[in-house]
Amino acid sequence: MTSLTRPDDAHPYLRAATAGVRHHTRPLAPSAEHPPRSADRLHLDVLHAHLTALHQLLDRLAETTRSPHPTASRHLATAHTRLWQATSEVHSAFHLLPSTTAGTEATECRPERLPEGPPVLTICQRHLATGHVIRRKTTPTDLRPHATACVR
Repeated sequence: MTSLTRPDDAHPYLRAATAGVRHHTRPLAPSAEHPPRSADRLHLDVLHAHLTALHQLLDRLAETTRSPHPTASRHLATAHTRLWQATSEVHSAFHLLPSTTAGTEATECRPERLPEGPPVLTICQRHLATGHVIRRKTTPTDLRPHATACVR
């Protein structure tokens, strides 16, 4: 049985997402005309959403690969855990940046309140939901030294 799609046509949404990340990385690079820009909370919120989507994809790939290729699945599960750790660090960095909303303390973690911007879920709600999934599938030893709770 032959595949109807060419290899370069496979996974067009992943290729588009990668192109989008590359596109948004370019303006952050310092140049002669523009000094380097630091991250802001909205940028980290969007990046966190991207990382949690990748987390979900890796989770599903590890599950579907487990039976036919257990060794490869273990590597995907390890990548799943490491991606969670990166996601957790982005969440922590979000809370350390100054807020543009008057009267909001930058270190508060309030899942019931929306941060700046239009996301359906706040970064904290998204982080807590993803943390719930990771806690069901990994051991505390796998996650050390990273905490899975939103403590800010």
